Amino acid sequence: TTWQKLAPMSLLYLTHPSLHPTTLLTMGLLSSLLGGWAGLNQTQTRKIMAFSSIAHLGWMASILTLSPNILLLNLALYIIVTTATFMVLIFSSSKTIKDMTTTWATSPTTAAMTLLLLMSMGGLPPLTGFMPKWLILQELTKHGLTGTATILALSALLSLFFYLRLSYATALTLHPMTTQN
Repeated sequence: TTWQKLAPMSLLYLTHPSLHPTTLLTMGLLSSLLGGWAGLNQTQTRKIMAFSSIAHLGWMASILTLSPNILLLNLALYIIVTTATFMVLIFSSSKTIKDMTTTWATSPTTAAMTLLLLMSMGGLPPLTGFMPKWLILQELTKHGLTGTATILALSALLSLFFYLRLSYATALTLHPMTTQN
């Protein structure tokens, strides 16, 4: 699903000079809010990652007309971190949040990497995912779009919540594994 972003983002990147900035900003805000809200109630990791993707695309659409270079940086880092996250989820066979509760017991290294990747996708400093979000917020503020920057930052909190849920399940809970003799 990560590589599927390249075609639409390439198309938007090539046509952005002819696109109306207000339309892209509105689309970006709605995508980031929709992705954040819809991801809150999910328990399947695939759906969580899908709504996360919608939220991230909102961030990218918001910055496209103001700074295409930041968009490219954000897209590159997003692809790297998301690919690594999907690889970890596949390796650990985690299809639901409940499945992630066994990761620490079966592979502490995988669990630690999962934590870092999820927190990075959530945009927590000083991890990789923080920098593009910070640059986007700075650029929006520099262009007098403080309200847009504020809404995007608040929408990031929605996404951060479901990343924290996944992280909590990975690191701080253990699925009961008792046997009766």
